[in-house]
Amino acid sequence: MNRRSLYFTAPYETAVRPNTFSPDEDEVVVETRISAVSAGTELLIYRGEAPSDLPADATIDALDGDLSFPVRYGYAAVGEVVETGAAVGGGWAGRHVFAFNPHESRFSARPGDLVPVPETVSPAAMALLPSVETATSLVLDGRPRIGERVVVFGAGPVGLCTTAALSAFPLDRLVAVDPLADRRERALALGADEAVPPDSVADAVDADGDDREGADLVYELSGRPEALDDAVGVTGFDSRVVVGSWYGTKRATLDLGGTFHRDRVSIESSQVSTLAPDSRGRWTKTRRMGTALDRLRALEVGSLITHRIPFDDAPDAYRLLDERPDDALQVLLTYQ
Repeated sequence: MNRRSLYFTAPYETAVRPNTFSPDEDEVVVETRISAVSAGTELLIYRGEAPSDLPADATIDALDGDLSFPVRYGYAAVGEVVETGAAVGGGWAGRHVFAFNPHESRFSARPGDLVPVPETVSPAAMALLPSVETATSLVLDGRPRIGERVVVFGAGPVGLCTTAALSAFPLDRLVAVDPLADRRERALALGADEAVPPDSVADAVDADGDDREGADLVYELSGRPEALDDAVGVTGFDSRVVVGSWYGTKRATLDLGGTFHRDRVSIESSQVSTLAPDSRGRWTKTRRMGTALDRLRALEVGSLITHRIPFDDAPDAYRLLDERPDDALQVLLTYQ
């Protein structure tokens, strides 16, 4: 079958190219309607800042090979099932589904790899499911506790979804940090108690003047390696920093010579492709996905969408995100 796919072909170059695929009898064919661009990961690939020898994602069958050019990428597609294989049970034809699939006009997938779109969720909102699932995973890994001071660095889609999820906890204070005023306003609307630029975060954390100093839990979700040093800098004794950003080939330089050692600060990574080892006894990816869908229904994620760009103009979307990041928060690609 024919289709058109987006390829990252070289640093700062993308192209929509025709190709073919052959569905198996146990697969369905999906016509893509909308796909969401993950600005953090995809801009690393676009700029040539992703490790080229790293597998695209071993946990997603649709992403094959490594991250060397040319590469098909993307993992947030929503479409309609238009054909079903002979070995596929009934009930799938005509359904709207989500798939962790690259940006392309159509694709095939096993039904078990698809997530049906709930009737109460729009296709555009469903395309943001990966951001909400990542936020769910970040909260599970961070384990916020009652009365804690929590700081979230980065108010992109993942940071904002994480802020919204954390706002449901009985925290002492939830502070969002971002250099852009518009994103700080969005963080406040989604439940942050305060939203400040990076140079004001220390004052926001210790604003009540009690004898505690620093944050209990800090998330670094900005995608900026230098922000990790800022994140460590606002921690308190026995606090923890959860790093959800992927920096690719960019290096993070940390100042660990101050209070970091004596304050017993913990730094750990959180990545949505897997479950944390100490969570696997009670949690599965299916359970986490169900929780993410519940959060998706509750959140106004549609407010995060700033641009809808036709798939054939996809190169413009990446130029927009790269050259005018202040103007674009969440970009969707739309398909005829």
